[in-house]
Amino acid sequence: MVHALSEIHRTLKPNGTLLDLRPLEDSWSVEVVSSAGWQASGRLSDMPIGVADDAAANEAMREVESRGWFIQKKMEEFPFFYYWDTPSEMKEFMEEEWEDFEKLEEDVYRKTASLWASSGADARVRVRVKMLSVVWEKRGI
Repeated sequence: MVHALSEIHRTLKPNGTLLDLRPLEDSWSVEVVSSAGWQASGRLSDMPIGVADDAAANEAMREVESRGWFIQKKMEEFPFFYYWDTPSEMKEFMEEEWEDFEKLEEDVYRKTASLWASSGADARVRVRVKMLSVVWEKRGI
């Protein structure tokens, strides 16, 4: 990652902006939402590779900051939501797309399905992803 950041530093104009925008592993909340409100049904389990990726990205940014290449200007965390019409669609998506990063435990799936079935006709399921946004400025060298 430091090599990629080195290339960004090399090609970015002085005082240019680098935006670090990525999800953070944080046992994301699984929820059932409808016009009546929302209910949490549990949390996903972070997989080791996702946690390691977060640590590597954080370490790479600390490294280039210590080299004086970038200055952190602003950092914020915010939620981003993935929605599905049914619990089974959510489960299928996670098994195909997130298998290395997040795991939907069977008990959380069962509770989600139960809450969804007892909610209104407009009920959907969602995962609340924790996002990180950091604005970095290239030092004017």
